[in-house]
Amino acid sequence: MKILVAVKRVLDYSTNIRLKADQSGVETQNVKMTINPFDEIAIEEAVRLKEKGIAKEIVVVSIGPTHCQETIRTGLAMGADSGILVETNDEIQPLGAANILRSLVEKENPNLFILGKQAVDSDNNQTGQMLAGLLNWPQGTFASKVLIENNKVHVTREIDGGLETLLLNLPAVITTDLRLNEPRYLSLPNIVQAKRKTIKIIPLKELNVDVTPRLKILKVSLPEKRRSGVKVADVKDLVNRLKNEARVI
Repeated sequence: MKILVAVKRVLDYSTNIRLKADQSGVETQNVKMTINPFDEIAIEEAVRLKEKGIAKEIVVVSIGPTHCQETIRTGLAMGADSGILVETNDEIQPLGAANILRSLVEKENPNLFILGKQAVDSDNNQTGQMLAGLLNWPQGTFASKVLIENNKVHVTREIDGGLETLLLNLPAVITTDLRLNEPRYLSLPNIVQAKRKTIKIIPLKELNVDVTPRLKILKVSLPEKRRSGVKVADVKDLVNRLKNEARVI
């Protein structure tokens, strides 16, 4: 079995967010970047399938500028076999990403495609579903457990009413939830070994896919700062404030 795993380079969760001067988006220059946490879970699940002998090859793919090679190297250090970078400096929205990934699927012919359910920078939660639709493959989203038997995938997912288990025929698309697994720590030998693994770089224009943005960002602004709390003398004072003040404290 061959597995493709998509990863995205995002702002590190510990980074202080700064807006661009023109309020067109978040500043990404000279700030710490990391792999999207949901995609890290996707890599971990693929590596575990390989360790069980179910998968034979894992290819990590990413879309973006040259610096995305660092993100791919993280996946290689976790246990993936090789990487593919679709190199571009253009803005890639979910449908564009899905079109790019579909093109890679046609070239690589994987049995399974795993990706995080969403990226923590945009929180769109769209690419996996769009990719499955474009490929006409079955999909299991928000996976909290994955079991492969007899060329079929059992995907357990959390829904409002509890747990739901889907039975999917391969090939299929799976998007990972936080409860699926806990990614391993990277060891120094694996980090060194990852530097020797191959990353294939494909310029976006070679794929000849439509990545035209469908959405336009008009303005990005920070949320209003939370006001400090106020102590009230008694219940009567609380009721009076709730009734008469313009905003609830």
